[in-house]
Amino acid sequence: MSDNKHGRAFSGKGYYIALVLCAAAIGITSYVYYAGREDPAVQTANLPASITGTVSLPTASTAPAGTDGTTEATAGKLATCAPVEGEVLSPYAMEVLSYNQTTRDWRIHNGVDLAAAAGTPVMAAADGQVYTVYEDDQLGMTVVIRHEGGYTTRYSSLGADVTVSAGQQVSMGQPIGTVGTSALMENALGDHVHFAVTKDDEPVDPMDFLE
Repeated sequence: MSDNKHGRAFSGKGYYIALVLCAAAIGITSYVYYAGREDPAVQTANLPASITGTVSLPTASTAPAGTDGTTEATAGKLATCAPVEGEVLSPYAMEVLSYNQTTRDWRIHNGVDLAAAAGTPVMAAADGQVYTVYEDDQLGMTVVIRHEGGYTTRYSSLGADVTVSAGQQVSMGQPIGTVGTSALMENALGDHVHFAVTKDDEPVDPMDFLE
């Protein structure tokens, strides 16, 4: 009799204990489930862009454009003029060899030699800034001018009376010196100007530049 009472009492207590444990398990499961569910916006912010399908790119700057859609950097062409008026004694020759009457051999020629009487004014071929004035060992007294668009012009075999200096702004047609015979490498040509042009430090035909 006693054993049956204890058995019924234990059974009653076991039922309540099991009920409490089930409730606790349900509560824990619910807590874990809802705790793991964060705000979707927060979850998206923590994911790599490759997963979300979005990415922030830097804003690209654009050059000012004219009404025709072209940028200001491409507007206009550099106005030019010949440094002197005279016969072409030696043409530009960078892809074929040109005969040098002074050295009596064949070699490339990075400019044009323009004949003119000694003392004739030599003019800047375009607006620009004088980069340097110096005495070249082979081409004599030389003036170098930098222009817009990556162009540089070089005037050699000048007389000693150069009228410009480094850093000076010059205009197209402005006298920068006079014709001379200072180019030892070309003295067989007589009085002339050796005129050379580069674009982005690469030689170009001066006649194309002047056109």
